[in-house]
Amino acid sequence: MNLPPYDKMKIRQENGKTLVLDILRRKYVRLTPEEIVRQCFVNFLVEYKGYPTALIGNEVQLTVGEKKLRCDSVLYDRDMQPRMIIEYKAPDIEITEKVLHQILSYNTQLNVKYLMMSNGTQHVCLRYNDESGRWEFMPEIPNYNDL
Repeated sequence: MNLPPYDKMKIRQENGKTLVLDILRRKYVRLTPEEIVRQCFVNFLVEYKGYPTALIGNEVQLTVGEKKLRCDSVLYDRDMQPRMIIEYKAPDIEITEKVLHQILSYNTQLNVKYLMMSNGTQHVCLRYNDESGRWEFMPEIPNYNDL
């Protein structure tokens, strides 16, 4: 991965399973390749980009018709309105147009201005341009104060 090291990651074994402490949900969850990306990326956003932990939610459930969906992470603004959806993939899963369509489907419910996707090595951030009505790629992951 090309994220800064997350030296404080807490891992433990329980009933033959490896678990990691999710600092946002405040509980241990199963350690999968995607979960490693999530924990490292959240750490990067908090420690290096100034994102407040109190404004990020993991595994946010949505209902689209009869379907229940889950956003990997949602960033909220200070008024607790959704501001960004973040989708994580395991390092061996490429960030493709299919992943973009997945995150855009979540946005039909949340109507956010920012979308972010990461597999730990490839990071994509988009911002919705109200004037053009189009999503634009951002050259880098923004600091929280720049959103």
